[in-house]
Amino acid sequence: MSVIVLGGTGVDTVVPVAGLPVLGADSARPTGPIRDEVSHTGTCVALALRALGVPVALADTVGDDHAGRRVTSAFAEWGIPLHAAPAPAGTRRAVNLMSPDGRRLSIYDGRAVPGYRFPDAVVTASEARHAHVTIMDWGRHLIPVARSAGMTVSTDLHDWDGVNPYHLDLALGSDLVFVSGVQLAAGAPERILAEGVASRVLVTHGGEGATLITKEGAVHHAAADPGAPIVDTNGAGDAFAAAFLAAHLAGESDEVCLRWALLAGAFACTREVGPDCFIDRETLAARLVR
Repeated sequence: MSVIVLGGTGVDTVVPVAGLPVLGADSARPTGPIRDEVSHTGTCVALALRALGVPVALADTVGDDHAGRRVTSAFAEWGIPLHAAPAPAGTRRAVNLMSPDGRRLSIYDGRAVPGYRFPDAVVTASEARHAHVTIMDWGRHLIPVARSAGMTVSTDLHDWDGVNPYHLDLALGSDLVFVSGVQLAAGAPERILAEGVASRVLVTHGGEGATLITKEGAVHHAAADPGAPIVDTNGAGDAFAAAFLAAHLAGESDEVCLRWALLAGAFACTREVGPDCFIDRETLAARLVR
């Protein structure tokens, strides 16, 4: 089944630091080279799906600027179709401060244009059967469009607290909901299941694994052994979501979906985020056997 990822591309500036928080009078010296990468959550989900052999495309706003040309060139190189609409305020950027233990502090761009709407026609013309909607403000307005086109929908709410109303349209309008447990309020997954259309809520807990919550109850799985030192947690949650989604769309059981997701998330932590940091189907199959 093919997937279209809605939103979530741009350029990350990755800054390696000695530790978090970064302390200094008026400056801090990086512990390695500062680099720019075409990344963000939608990009990572698309790359992770591609690595697992799932046909995928991405739709987003891209500016007529250097960063936008980096994005367009990267997607062409990766062979992932990019449906780009003009970005009114330019291509999104972010700065990720990375500590040696793989933790990060992400500083997100503030260039979103209030009230912007992405063209519905990009979604209605897509041949995808599933839409993964990122937390762009315009993304939530495309959920009814995707549903009208016969698509199922997933979303990743990231570090939602379970209260902020910004995320509610995404939370209640998606069949599969991924969310970090880092600041999630008690009862939020149950609210999603009771008030929305979701059949499954996946709560990730970093090194503590993940919990699958349905109306029948909750199942927790411990984190998978990454098999190598953790060097970068960027993209781990996206790898988790993409692998669960790939297995789910292939008709696998929830148990198998969770195993795929946990292995994919752990694998992504052992490499610097980029097009080659996501597990492929052959490596995943070998690790499933182990």
